[in-house]
Amino acid sequence: MKDKIIFIISMFIFGTIGIFRKFIPLDSAVISFSRGVIGTLFLVLFLLIRKDEINLKELKKYSLLLIVSGCLIGINWLFLFESYKYTSVATSTLCYYMAPIFVMFASPFVFKEKLNVVNIVCMMLAFIGMVFVSGVFETGLNDKNTIIGVLYGLAAAVFYAIVVIINKKIKVENAFYKTLIQLFFSAIILIPYLIINRSFDGTELNFKVLILILIVGIIHTGIAYVLYFGSMTKVKTQFISLFSYVDPVVAIILSAIILKEQMTLLGIIGAVLILGASLFMEVYEVKQKVKSE
Repeated sequence: MKDKIIFIISMFIFGTIGIFRKFIPLDSAVISFSRGVIGTLFLVLFLLIRKDEINLKELKKYSLLLIVSGCLIGINWLFLFESYKYTSVATSTLCYYMAPIFVMFASPFVFKEKLNVVNIVCMMLAFIGMVFVSGVFETGLNDKNTIIGVLYGLAAAVFYAIVVIINKKIKVENAFYKTLIQLFFSAIILIPYLIINRSFDGTELNFKVLILILIVGIIHTGIAYVLYFGSMTKVKTQFISLFSYVDPVVAIILSAIILKEQMTLLGIIGAVLILGASLFMEVYEVKQKVKSE
């Protein structure tokens, strides 16, 4: 029971990150870079305290995949934070939760898995839901900020889907060391972008902004990742599939309460279609694997 509660807490924390981004007046690349650096330092300290043994042979075997996936995480964060900047937290989050659909879409090409009727129906419903959430039926293409935010959110989902696919190929015993390497390279990949775009120019770090950055780095990254990876190996896969959706539900509710971001009727229908299709598909896949074992 304890591990289930810890897992739910980690998802709740992830669900609040969009709210905090709205109050940080910094370039998305700066926030992403800071998140990677602070998260890395937190995990280094955590592992030093735990005194976990390092399996260098294992990490070396998957070094290329770890580096690539870490870089993709950094790019994924950049797109997600940009999405929060241009549109509502609810819309950005729903776009981001298209990732499971993208993974399923890619599975025949990557894992040589055949799509069945359930998969295809779920993907179609999710894509219809995405059209509803985008707001094109209400504003057409006139609301450019929302369209840009949706595109950034979908780009973040694509990169996260690729990370999920790569992670399935990384078989390491200690998830914390895997995450440490990925967080480190999530920050490294952003350095050229920061330099070329001079993202730090004009950056003003007052006390409030510094505290918010530390919260995103320590709580939303370091602590949340520790809770997430520390609990997910001790709870059933079906529980993870079901309660992973605490994240988007929390994001949608808090965006309405704190930011006063209201969804249209079509947006609500779209949210139900996206989250419902993704959740049903994941639970269905878990049940199918259990039956085949």
